[in-house]
Amino acid sequence: MKKIYYLSTCDTCNRIIKELNIPSDFVLQDIKTEPVTTEQIHEMQKLAGSYEALFSKRARLYKERDLKNQNLTEEDYKNLILGHYTFLKRPVIITEDQIFVGNAKQTVETAKLAI
Repeated sequence: MKKIYYLSTCDTCNRIIKELNIPSDFVLQDIKTEPVTTEQIHEMQKLAGSYEALFSKRARLYKERDLKNQNLTEEDYKNLILGHYTFLKRPVIITEDQIFVGNAKQTVETAKLAI
């Protein structure tokens, strides 16, 4: 499966998608209009190694809920991501057996080579 989870209202996600010249065999899923399912997040976790690796600590709600001062478990990270789309680090790019999470320059450059 080749898929990109992104937020259509995120300028950074849109810039990265444009920069990557996504082939037509990729499926794009706007996580705001089509929330991530339990099955999808589990698949991402298997490729990424943990739910924490998929979790955005930059999310506004992370600060508002004072989550940095809590001891979050893998189950907590999973439930937070499933509960609100802003907790998923974006974009998430999945090729057949690789995952690229977030918008760090090195991540995007590596994803370019894999696409």
